[in-house]
Amino acid sequence: MEEKSMMEQLRDLLESKQYTRLRQTLEDMNNADIAAVMDEMEDEDSLKMFRLLPKDMAADVFALLEIDDQQYIITSLSEKEASSVIDNLMADDATDLLEEMPANVVKRVLANARPDVRADINRLMRYPDDSAGSIMTVEYVDLKEEMTVDDAIMRIRRIGLDSETVNICYVLDKKRVLCGTVALRYLLLRDKDEKIGDFMNENVIRINTTTDQEEAAQLFKKYDFTAMPVVDNEDRMVGIITIDDVVDIIDEEATEDIEKMAAIIPTEKPYFHVSVLETYKKRMPWLLFLMISATFTGKIITTYETALSAYTVLTAYIPMLMDSGGNAGSQASVSIIRGMSLHEIEFKDLFKVMWKESRVAILCGISMAVVNFFKLLIVDRVGVEIAFIVCLTLVIVISVAKFIGSMLPMFAKRVGFDPAVMASPLLTTIVDAVSLTIYFAIATHVLGL
Repeated sequence: MEEKSMMEQLRDLLESKQYTRLRQTLEDMNNADIAAVMDEMEDEDSLKMFRLLPKDMAADVFALLEIDDQQYIITSLSEKEASSVIDNLMADDATDLLEEMPANVVKRVLANARPDVRADINRLMRYPDDSAGSIMTVEYVDLKEEMTVDDAIMRIRRIGLDSETVNICYVLDKKRVLCGTVALRYLLLRDKDEKIGDFMNENVIRINTTTDQEEAAQLFKKYDFTAMPVVDNEDRMVGIITIDDVVDIIDEEATEDIEKMAAIIPTEKPYFHVSVLETYKKRMPWLLFLMISATFTGKIITTYETALSAYTVLTAYIPMLMDSGGNAGSQASVSIIRGMSLHEIEFKDLFKVMWKESRVAILCGISMAVVNFFKLLIVDRVGVEIAFIVCLTLVIVISVAKFIGSMLPMFAKRVGFDPAVMASPLLTTIVDAVSLTIYFAIATHVLGL
């Protein structure tokens, strides 16, 4: 059934107070679909539906809700009910929720949570933001080298339901140092009396707790993993990161880069969950900076006032030249930033990038100049002299803009700045100033002003 019709059906059942039938309908639905419907409902209706969920489904559905809906539900429940939800959540999901909640609510919820759950959450909260430790979960299947296959399967049956995944099991020594891994499918295919240590995979790719989450995501992509172990500085295993966490990281990092490239201070909240005042505060600083920096453009124009007064036609082509330069620079900048984020481009590739972008710039500049030259003569009916000035400027501006657009991100990263910050708005401001300087320098020289 389509989501919209399903939502209408659930609302009808809720409004008519057919709670038994509603509960039965929810039991037959996928957890993600239930969460999607609840996110679209009013808070009170969403809470009512959550209370009707079977206990074995409630925590799974809760983990899939938007953060605002999670906060509303957890604060609306009794202390016992809220603690029950927290107890049944995976430690990483519970930590993510509590990090966004007021301190008094966190204190109240944790006070009633199970001691082991409380200890896991407190431990995860101590790791730095955006680190592998902050996004990992501590629920995983651990085995010993001396275990037989039969022993291992019995342990999986005992703790598997409370683990994030059972597809990969992690072999630890007595000091909890990571020794190897065993895939569940290999356990099922081995003789029940075989020792785990005899066939485990000892070449284990692992992540340190302090590793940046973006770097962790890159490792998942490189090795095509669905889960990866996280160890401390002494190589003791402390948790795992799963692919669902990595998908969230990729989403967050992509959103952050887009916001930075648009000269917006990044925010982790969804668009409609950010207030007008918050949006204003995140956009205004960069707008002020760009406005002030743009005054340099005006200064250049006033410097060449004589040329403009003698040939007012020159003024008509300023927007075209500035826009073309900004667009060309942005194209190069975005391509380089993408390549750097995917680790396709390093600083050592500087000259290779320069060589490629210079050839692209010349081809683009000449093509645009040829088209523009005939347009100026036929459509605008300007003199050959003016057409030559505009078109020559266009070729040079395109070349310079692509050079700046490709070099800025690389040098920014080299000195420790975020390359995304050097993108579109700031780049455009720089290219505008350079474009005008080149334009008027050529014009004054050719026209003898």
